[in-house]
Amino acid sequence: MSRQSEGGIVAARGRIFAVRKPGTRKRRFAGLRKTLLTSLLLGLAAGFVFPIVLTFTNSLMTESEITNNFKPISANKSELDPKLADSYIRLKWIPQMVTLRQYYNVLVKKQPFLFMFWNSVLMVVPIIAGQLVVSALAGYAFSQLRFRFREPLFFMYIVTMLMPFQVTLVPNFIVADRLGLLNSYWAIILPGIFSAFGVFLMRQFMLVIPYSYIEAARADGAGHLRIFTGIVLPMCKPGLAALAILAFVDNWNMVEQPLIFLRDAIKQPLSVYLSAIGEGERGLAFAACAIYMAPMLLMMLYAEQHLIEGIQLSGIKG
Repeated sequence: MSRQSEGGIVAARGRIFAVRKPGTRKRRFAGLRKTLLTSLLLGLAAGFVFPIVLTFTNSLMTESEITNNFKPISANKSELDPKLADSYIRLKWIPQMVTLRQYYNVLVKKQPFLFMFWNSVLMVVPIIAGQLVVSALAGYAFSQLRFRFREPLFFMYIVTMLMPFQVTLVPNFIVADRLGLLNSYWAIILPGIFSAFGVFLMRQFMLVIPYSYIEAARADGAGHLRIFTGIVLPMCKPGLAALAILAFVDNWNMVEQPLIFLRDAIKQPLSVYLSAIGEGERGLAFAACAIYMAPMLLMMLYAEQHLIEGIQLSGIKG
């Protein structure tokens, strides 16, 4: 005779055997998979954060300390591979003496730095503002309006989105030359406003809006402008915030467009001028890179709050 208790113990002929409960192996496997996935994500996050932290910490060091840190280690060759000893460098995270001298030299002594920073602002801010307006309007048309050739036209948008932007540089250069816009910021701003990816992103956000909301608004006599501003936009705040972040990062880091469309060096943005800063002075380069990254990091932190708020407050307000 055998008997099984609720705890998973089986007694058979005086012997007791432990019986594994159903689902125990699955739970173990799920826990192991979660642990491995978490470790992988933490490793990837550390790989992305490492150069950012290294840049900010080294920007607070003196020039002599930075030079000593990045000097090849060749003294203790007995502890290192002799073939690779000259390629090893020291990586120090905490400065021996914190100083803001590098930032002072970049902001005060390097006069073109702030000027180039302002050039970047003059180009990026209009592009983001125009891209949000155009992408939201086009996304509303492709998601909520019914018109002929809507799907083929949107397919053309997808095709242009898949093309590398270098392909469009030559046509944009010819158009800007014919319009007399070369060597002006408008040659960069106008093409940047019309983004196929922005239209695609906003269309996807607007497709989840129930069409019954639109029909109810039309039954109450609301036109397209009232529907767009009163119903669609409040529900698309997360999409607008995401588009603003992506557009800022993309256009803040652009290099090819200014080099092609702007002939005067004084009109170049900071993304182009950054490579010429700190030649022979690593401290200046670290400080300049830290200032260059600061707007993107601050916008990411600021927009993250708006993303959460937009998701919580999205919907129809009475």
